[in-house]
Amino acid sequence: MKILVINGSPKGKYSITLQTCNYLKKLHPQHEWDTLFAGQQIRSIEKELTEWMAGDRQTLCPTLQRVQEADLLLFSYPVYTCLVPAQLHRFIELLKLSGVDLRGHCATQLCTSRHFYDVTALRFMEDNAADLGLRMLDPLSADMEDLQKPVGQLQARQWWQLIEWKMAGMPAVQPSQKRVIIVADLAPDDEELAQKISSFRALLPYETELFNIRDFKFTSGCICCFNCSKGGKCSMPDGFDTYLREQIQLKHDSIVYAFRIKDHSMGSLFKLYDDRQFCNGHRTVTHGMPQAYIVAGDLSREENLRTLLISKGEIGGNYLAGIMTDQASLEVGAKQLVWALETRYTKPSTFYGVGGMKIFRDLIWHMRGLMRADHKYFREHELYDFPQKEWKASLFTYLIGFMMSNKKVRRMMGNRISEGMIAPYQKVIDEARPE
Repeated sequence: MKILVINGSPKGKYSITLQTCNYLKKLHPQHEWDTLFAGQQIRSIEKELTEWMAGDRQTLCPTLQRVQEADLLLFSYPVYTCLVPAQLHRFIELLKLSGVDLRGHCATQLCTSRHFYDVTALRFMEDNAADLGLRMLDPLSADMEDLQKPVGQLQARQWWQLIEWKMAGMPAVQPSQKRVIIVADLAPDDEELAQKISSFRALLPYETELFNIRDFKFTSGCICCFNCSKGGKCSMPDGFDTYLREQIQLKHDSIVYAFRIKDHSMGSLFKLYDDRQFCNGHRTVTHGMPQAYIVAGDLSREENLRTLLISKGEIGGNYLAGIMTDQASLEVGAKQLVWALETRYTKPSTFYGVGGMKIFRDLIWHMRGLMRADHKYFREHELYDFPQKEWKASLFTYLIGFMMSNKKVRRMMGNRISEGMIAPYQKVIDEARPE
């Protein structure tokens, strides 16, 4: 592939985000990689495109030619105040003003941040890509320090495998023995939803099971008695907690939910089902299990519901293979679910997952005397990631802060401060070997 990395960071080659692109470039030299420093060189690019637009436009200017000739546009940027940097924003404006034809071209995005509203930056890029006619593939939203950690390196490699797989047309993946359960709120007369479920099951190369929650005899919804807070045992006599764990969660490799939109939600029965899952407390017991949704109804009018579906998976550590509303999305979602199951794909959480888990972390720590099962789970899975534990990182920031605040030191150091900040990432890149 011809890949054009559009680096939106004003720091140019010293961008921390760009180092992940450089890491992937080192691992995959079979591709033709090019980098456009749109963030750092926005003034000269603006001058070039403005002069070109004022001319005869018989041929594309160099920047637009690089953009149009690429097989994949990779937008690389840090998140600045909930969106992309202003320089990248201006570059997108210029692309639109130029009228360059990018319909059918593929793009993806890689951003780094502390996950503070990275979701709004990702959505901004998705919406603008749609305006340009670009086909936007799955993004990677990483923490600033992820590339320095083995798990972050693995997630970057897996993400790039996903991009390559999609660019290759999503070829069939050799399936192994997996079990998928479809948890549905299926009314007897809902032929549309029943047909979608049937079509999806036919697309999967796995054994599937259908559990219609209408068939379970719930005693009631959750009554918030906190009986489950110590050992996870629900006080309701209907045995749902045991059924949930043994017949749904532990028995299967993936859970797919199927429902008809009601009252801007999954419906009151599914809400009862979700509430009763509080027998698991705040423990992400299905972490790593890919999920998907089969939806009947007009989801395009339900932005809040879509956000809810995405957030639930992120907080639980589940890859969302698809929110499927028609035959085309059923086919894509089935392929993505198979790919995720066979590659054991995981991805970093965005603001939805990171923010939610930090709130839970503080809540469980504060209420650990009551929520003993949650406290034990958070402790055993090292989810108490309080920042005061990272004392080495804190000392490093004090050192950088001293150098940045001292004009004489800053003048003497020059670019060495920026070089020092990307040095740990450069070490990872230097040690990387082509796959």
